[in-house]
This record gives sequence, C-alpha cells and structure tokens, in this order.
Amino acid sequence: MNYTLHQLQVFLKVAQKQSITKAAEELFLTQPAVSIQLKNFQDQFPIPLTEVVGRKLYVTEFGKEIAEAAENILAEADAINYKTLAFKGVLAGRLKISVVSTGKYVMPYFLSDFMELHKGVDLVMDVTNKSRVVQSLEQNEVDFALVSVIPDHLKLDRVELMKNKLFLIGNTKKELPKNISKKKIFQEYPMIYREEGSATRNAMETYMKRNNYSTRKKIELTSNEALKQAVTAGLGYSIMPLIGIKNSLKNKELQIIPVKDLPIVTHWNLVWLSSKNLTPTASAFLEFLQNKKDQIIKENFNWFEEY
Repeated sequence: MNYTLHQLQVFLKVAQKQSITKAAEELFLTQPAVSIQLKNFQDQFPIPLTEVVGRKLYVTEFGKEIAEAAENILAEADAINYKTLAFKGVLAGRLKISVVSTGKYVMPYFLSDFMELHKGVDLVMDVTNKSRVVQSLEQNEVDFALVSVIPDHLKLDRVELMKNKLFLIGNTKKELPKNISKKKIFQEYPMIYREEGSATRNAMETYMKRNNYSTRKKIELTSNEALKQAVTAGLGYSIMPLIGIKNSLKNKELQIIPVKDLPIVTHWNLVWLSSKNLTPTASAFLEFLQNKKDQIIKENFNWFEEY
C-alpha cells in the first residue's frame, strides 16, 4: 500500500461528513478533487470503504475501522509537527474548544490575539448546542467549553469572561397596541423558541414559568441566526441574547421590548474538568485569558453596557 497523508485526510473527512460535497467544502477542495483522492485511496483496498444507496453515501463497517485508524495516524503526524516546533522553542499543539451556539459571537475575540501570538497552535472550535457541549466535557473530548449556564453535575474549574444579557425582542415594523400588558404579549402573540437542550430555550422557559406566562402559539428553530431572522420578518417574539443582535438593533430591524424582570443576566464562563491535565497549549491560553480578558472586553464589548 502506498497511501498518502492527504488521502487519509480526505477519506477521514468524507467518513465524518458522509458526503463528498461537504468534505470538499471543509477541505477547501473541489468535489472532483475529493472524488479522485477517494478513488485512489479505495483502490488500495480489496474491500469497499464506502457505498452509495440511492443518492446517499454510507461508510461500510470496514471503512469505519479504516477511518478510525486514519484519525490516529493523522493525530500522530500532527504530534510530530508540534514536537518539532516545541524543540525550536515555539508553543505548539492543538486547542480544542466546544462553544454553545450564541458563544460564537464571543469566543473568537478571546482567541484572536492568542492565535496571532502562537503560530504553532491549531484551533478546533465546535459550535453546537448546550447538550452537545456538556457531552463533550463529560467525555473529555475538549480542553475547554464556553457556556452561560454551568452544568452542576460536573466538577469544573472556570474563568468568568463577561455578562450575557437576554431581552424580549420584536421587529420594528409591527407596533404593539399601547398599554398592552406584558402577560398578553406572551399569551396572544407567537413566541419563537430555540430547540430543546439550548441554554437560550431553558432561560426563556424558566422566565415564563416563573411569571406564570403561557403562549398561544410556539415556533421552534434550531439556531439563533434563524431565530433572529424569524423575529425580523415578523413571525413572532422571542427572548434572545443581546450579543447576537447588535447590528440588527443598530439598523433598527429589531427592538428591545421593556418587560419586568428582563434582561436575564448570566455570565459567559470558560470551563474545564477539574481533574483534567491541561496541555502546555491549554495552560498558556488560560494564562493569556487571565492577563488579557479585561482588555479584550473593554476593546470589543463596551457597547454592551448601553443596554
């Protein structure tokens, strides 16, 4: 056999995405280039690695074993690169962070200068919902996680970064009747929710339950961006994190509706397992945060205090 690291990388990505198109997008390659590398890799094995049923690509059981081996080989190859850089006195390694979906508006600002300072560090940031973030912590798959609600069943250490504020949001085209009670807003107008397992969804449901609000009609969407667009289009109202709607407020596409006991205020926390042995890269990032977080907040999130 004479497969290359590039072929291993292509096959692993195809196996993970179960799609040549999606693999090509993530690898910044054309679909024909991925298909050629996949065929050249497959030709070295007497057993199929993938199969197409209907129009969908599936990885065979044998292919799954090869994908697992490919992941291990590529990890070892990365380790060689990191060790070479470390021998030259350069901080090197992989930093893996799981981020709740709204955290994508926060975490990059705390990473940018660190990544600029340490060219030998590779970043893997998974943006997903709260349930998946907690799972990645439980299974020790990541160095850190960014959450606004700390899971209480895990023993974690943390660094508090900044406030997270959630307001009742509506669009600016539909005016609510004057003197309408806040309870009626929730009862008589459609409310737009995030999916089950989302921290934003949990915060919204907790607030409504505490105030004995019920809703006539519920719409559920699976991302904050989709939720924001739905509110902008006038589909309904929602309780949303301020961090993701700055431009929409500035452009007067959305408005904050004053309601008793809002905003809900939590804090963004970078957390990690207390029992985890942090890598030199992870330890360096923590030290960077402790020294620079106040400056980063002041430079990038000063506008937050206007609301």
